[in-house]
Amino acid sequence: MEKFFSFIEKSPTSYHAVENIRQRLEEEGFLSLEEKDSYLLEAGKSYYVVRNDSSLLAFKLPKNSPKGFLLMASHSDSPCFKLKEEPEAITQKSYVKFNVEKYGGMIDSTWLDRPLSMAGRVVVKEGKELKTKLINFEENLCIIPNVAIHLNREINQGFAYNAQVDLQPLWSGQEDDSLDALLKEKLGNDQEILGKDLFVYNRQSGCFLGKNKEFIGAPRIDDLECAYGTLEGFLQAKAGDYCNVYCIFDNEEVGSSTRQGADSDFLLSNLERITYSLGKREELSQMIANSFLVSADNGHGLHPNHPEKSDSKNYPLLNKGIVIKYHGNQKYTTDAYTGAVIKAICKEAEVPYQIYHNRSDIAGGSTLGNISISHASIPTADIGLAQLAMHSSFETAGSKDLEYLISFSKAFYEKEIE
Repeated sequence: MEKFFSFIEKSPTSYHAVENIRQRLEEEGFLSLEEKDSYLLEAGKSYYVVRNDSSLLAFKLPKNSPKGFLLMASHSDSPCFKLKEEPEAITQKSYVKFNVEKYGGMIDSTWLDRPLSMAGRVVVKEGKELKTKLINFEENLCIIPNVAIHLNREINQGFAYNAQVDLQPLWSGQEDDSLDALLKEKLGNDQEILGKDLFVYNRQSGCFLGKNKEFIGAPRIDDLECAYGTLEGFLQAKAGDYCNVYCIFDNEEVGSSTRQGADSDFLLSNLERITYSLGKREELSQMIANSFLVSADNGHGLHPNHPEKSDSKNYPLLNKGIVIKYHGNQKYTTDAYTGAVIKAICKEAEVPYQIYHNRSDIAGGSTLGNISISHASIPTADIGLAQLAMHSSFETAGSKDLEYLISFSKAFYEKEIE
């Protein structure tokens, strides 16, 4: 679990998550590909490709001609605050704030009165080239202070935070401080900064919770827990007759409709290029038809204080295993066949599983499974792990469930799909 906490801490943004995954893949001997270049692939070798620094697709080729693809997909992003292009906001010539906007659907109140920092990427000009550099301040750089209860006595009766007024992080008491100067100091040079994608994130470290350490708490559990668990299973799995594929998409929290999101051509174009490079151009449709995709994104566990928010029968608990997610309107893709495949793998791997449906009168969220298969029509199931306080700046999950996901993922990648 400490390795997972370290991964979370080193992954404050989608860019850092993908960079950490990339480094792990290279340690395991994966070879880098560039989408702008030709794919010259060799049987028995492993490769990865990155798009926009924030989405990644890795795959292992079997020694023989693959029957199809076994895929698991998660997302790299989490709700947070994104800095605007002109980020300094000054109040009464005394305070300098970051001018931010909300990214994704967050629980606003969980971001106040706690140490925050900033991370992301910047684009600088080096000679005639534009270079992207990751940046992470890794210090208590800013805070969003609440208004004291003496000045807002109705706050405990319910308060609607205004994103432009109440949620701007305080980061300096010097009017002439500028973000670009801060960035240049961090980069250690005076290069011109031409672009930036910067985010405010929660600095709190992951930890065990509960009398018997049966719970964990950390930022960004949704969906870095699935990203980490499926990666471990992917790397541990022995080669079989399929091409094993590991996917991480960005921008799930804002609808996936970006060039690096699940609603792009990133998945399908790479499946095509893998197939064509193996000399199987005429067999692409057959390969896809003989494939299986698992969309891995966490689900809502039964809440200890509000069990009425869950379906009366189809609810998951923390530490009780893989959550198989169903939805009548197909926000989750699991059906009788794909659910049966997941259950069979769980039973073979001795991994417990449980079922999730939304309450019929509460609209649930969606994830990347049904979006992905609108481009590549692959049989798909949606799974995840049970957690509490989804989209809080600090979320809660079960300490046993990550190992269940790793075991399931390994078994899935070694499965012969019938």
